[in-house]
Amino acid sequence: MTFCLGMRVQDGLVGIADTRVTSGSECITARKVSIYQGKDWSVFTMTSGLRSVRDKVRTYFDELMGDGEEMRYDRIFKVVNLFADQVRRVSKEDKESLHDSGLTFNMHALVGGQLSGDAEHKLYMIYPEGNWVDVGEGSPYQIIGASGYGKPVLDRTLKFTDSVAFALKVGTLAFDSTRISAADVDLPVDAVLYKKGSYHMISQRFEKRDLMEISEWWQDQLRNSVHELSLTWAESLLAKLPATETFPSSSNKKS
Repeated sequence: MTFCLGMRVQDGLVGIADTRVTSGSECITARKVSIYQGKDWSVFTMTSGLRSVRDKVRTYFDELMGDGEEMRYDRIFKVVNLFADQVRRVSKEDKESLHDSGLTFNMHALVGGQLSGDAEHKLYMIYPEGNWVDVGEGSPYQIIGASGYGKPVLDRTLKFTDSVAFALKVGTLAFDSTRISAADVDLPVDAVLYKKGSYHMISQRFEKRDLMEISEWWQDQLRNSVHELSLTWAESLLAKLPATETFPSSSNKKS
C-alpha cells in the first residue's frame, strides 16, 4: 500500500508521500515523488498502485520530460495529459497479461505544479483509466493509496485559505494517523513544498527520529482531549450502569 497526499492551498502546494514499497514478501524503501522543473515551470508527480505499473509509467514519462530545463508545454494540464497517455500506454501493453495472472491494473497519480501559462498553481489526480480530476478549492486535497485513515483530520481542519505551513502540519498528522493504522505505510516520508508563482519546488526526506516527537505529541493531545470531553450529554445512560461491586481485601478475610 501507499500513502501519497497532495494539498492545494491558496499560496502553494504540499505533497507528502511515504517510501515503503512491498512486492510479495519483499519490502523496500523507494521514492514515490518525482520533481521536474526549469526556468519558468515546476511540476511534481506522486504515484500509487502496482509497483511494476508505476515504475513503467514513470520511466516512460521521465524519458518524454527529458533531463534539461526545456519545457514544450505552457499549461500544466497538458503535462497531466502527457502523463495520462503513459498510463494508457502501459495499460495497453500490460493489462491483459496482468489480468491473466490474477492481478489488477492499478495505477493512481497526483500531478501538481505551475507552468508559464498558468495563472495559478494546480493539482490533479489521475485514475488508472487515464482520466483525471482537478483538485479544487472546495476539497483542497487528494490521497492516493491508503486514504481512509488520514481523511478525518484533513476534512476537519484543512481549508483552501490555509498557509503552506499549516497544510504541512496537518498533512504530517494525516500521515502519522495512517502510519499507525496501516502496516504497509511507514517512514521515511518525503515532503514537497511549492510557493505560488515561484516555479521552484523544494523537498526533504524525514526519518523516524525527525517525526517521533510530533507523533507522541499528537497521541497525547488526542488522549487528553478525550479525558477533557464533557459527559453531561450521557449522564442518563451512564446512570443505568450497575454499581461496581467491591470485595474485601485478602488481609480482611477470616482464616
